[in-house]
Amino acid sequence: MAAPEEKTLIIGPSWVGDMVMAQSLFKLIKEKPGPQTLAVMAPDWSRPLLSRMPEVDEIMDLPLAHGELALGKRRAIGRSLRERQFDNAIVLPNSFKSALIPFHARIPRRIGWRGELRDLLLNDCRRLNKSALPLMVQRFAALAFEADAAPPGDFPAPALSIDGDNLQASLQEFQLQQDRPILALAPGAEFGDSKQWPPEHFASLANAMLVQGWQVWIFGSANDALAAESILADIEPQFLAQCHNLAGATSLGQAIDLLSLAATVVSNDSGLMHIASALQRRLVAIYGSTSSEFTPPLAEQVELLATDIECRPCFKRVCPYGHRRCLTELLPEKAIQAVKDLNSAAS
Repeated sequence: MAAPEEKTLIIGPSWVGDMVMAQSLFKLIKEKPGPQTLAVMAPDWSRPLLSRMPEVDEIMDLPLAHGELALGKRRAIGRSLRERQFDNAIVLPNSFKSALIPFHARIPRRIGWRGELRDLLLNDCRRLNKSALPLMVQRFAALAFEADAAPPGDFPAPALSIDGDNLQASLQEFQLQQDRPILALAPGAEFGDSKQWPPEHFASLANAMLVQGWQVWIFGSANDALAAESILADIEPQFLAQCHNLAGATSLGQAIDLLSLAATVVSNDSGLMHIASALQRRLVAIYGSTSSEFTPPLAEQVELLATDIECRPCFKRVCPYGHRRCLTELLPEKAIQAVKDLNSAAS
């Protein structure tokens, strides 16, 4: 007799990088014995990202603003899911409100880490041993196993697929060519400017690679448009035709597909950094106020750059001292050498 289908609902995170790392959990669920159906409920912005994860069978929009409590709306959403008869729910955010929908849906097994009085809502509410699971991706992955299981050692790394038709349409829309190696720059970070390497440093890096025959594509959201323009302002005039500013111009899906063409990506600690990692691009990751010890990129070819000044990592959105030395003192020459090292090792 065939094993019955097991249906799992994931309440997904609200940040791009966290959602990328959650794919490791999705892969582990799909590796379980018997047929597994996986639905992910998350904000609408995440649909292009989730659609590039083959493990996700269904994407369910969470029609709530970031941070919105909306107790009545969460209760109504949960009740609407009762007829779906999910077997499990895994709640990745640590907030109380994020556990309400599975509770109201009466999903028999509701799993997550302890936090914000969630014991009332989760019936498999686990106490986190941070030393045993130092990485966020490990904490996600552990939720695929029983609470008393040994901490996961190896886990499958995130690996995004590409929409080929969308990629070709995007190349045409933005009039992009692949006749030169592509250096992709991601100068933004939604967390705050304490994560953002100075635009003039990005420009120095870009100029160094442009003179060697590369082209530069700049990625980011509309919030990163000013940083992108600042980079372009410092590009040597003869190289401007080899630079393409895509910040604020692409959709998330277009950015993912176009990033897959980059020979090397240089990024702040951001969602695009994790996307580039999940695309297995050669990656130079720049850390300012944050640390790679909790959310490192999981690509095979990575150079991590950070300064060792006494006040980092502080994990502040804005430098509490106003000097941003952790970023300004991380000189472009280090990134230039890191790009060269990555590409020399690959050739």
